[in-house]
Amino acid sequence: MQPRIKICGLRKPTQAARIVRMGADAIGLVFAESPRQVSPAQARAVVDAIPPPAEAVGVFVDSDAETINRIVAEAGLTMVQLHGHEPPEIVEDLSVPCIKAFRIRDSAWIDEVHAWLDSVRSLKHIAAVLLDTYNPNVAGGTGERFNWQWVAEARDAGKLADLPPLVLSGGLDAENAAEAVRIVQPWMVDVSSGVESSPGVKDLKKVQAFINAVRQ
Repeated sequence: MQPRIKICGLRKPTQAARIVRMGADAIGLVFAESPRQVSPAQARAVVDAIPPPAEAVGVFVDSDAETINRIVAEAGLTMVQLHGHEPPEIVEDLSVPCIKAFRIRDSAWIDEVHAWLDSVRSLKHIAAVLLDTYNPNVAGGTGERFNWQWVAEARDAGKLADLPPLVLSGGLDAENAAEAVRIVQPWMVDVSSGVESSPGVKDLKKVQAFINAVRQ
């Protein structure tokens, strides 16, 4: 099965619509401090421009549920991505399904994921688990990759069987997408800086090359 594709950090409605028509299954809108940050009003313009059934995913870092739900309603988001140190209890208070991100620093990553998920009352609210590269200074968008073999090792050990679907992020681009998909076997791949000409500015040729690499 081919993985789904999420292009994250979009800011322009026309560009987002074109990217969805290129074949992206989801777009990411960043509400945390970042060169890719958007306001709820900017996000709404992007969401209104993309054709269905593409998902509009809001990316948050350590926001509370009330703030997230308010922005979900204002921007018309269909899903949220928690990319900080959010407590498991927040999941029950969200108005839409969520993707929980984990920043991978070593082969023990799977234990952290299981510990967090074990504290969630019901996994029906978790759409997926996102694996990104650990960086002590920023929450994401670094363009750095972690060791994908750590995921393969966890799979071989039977530790992925009870997890929600996996989203792979961190350091992806058109050149390494095929290798990433082969090793990690993700449900979705998520790219931001790997398809940019500069932070926050997407290069449509790079976007198309990435989508082609994943699909092929």
